Amino acid sequence: MKMVIRHLFGWGFLAVGLAGLVLPVLQGWLFITLGSLLLARDVPLFARFVCWTEGRFPPLRRVIRAWRARLGWQHAPPPC
Repeated sequence: MKMVIRHLFGWGFLAVGLAGLVLPVLQGWLFITLGSLLLARDVPLFARFVCWTEGRFPPLRRVIRAWRARLGWQHAPPPC
């Protein structure tokens, strides 16, 4: 059940993020990042995106790991 909810919110955030890339009111990258974080546990493409983001933007590494802990990821992050 948690996986279904995680997928609904993840794909929803991605849809809002894509709309935000076009609309000037929404911050598209923020919603795309949140959706990717939610889906990274189940979808390998998004796990690679999160790893790329951690490598490309080192200041965000601590924030991403804090969100992983908040989302209840007990295992180590996937190898980048």
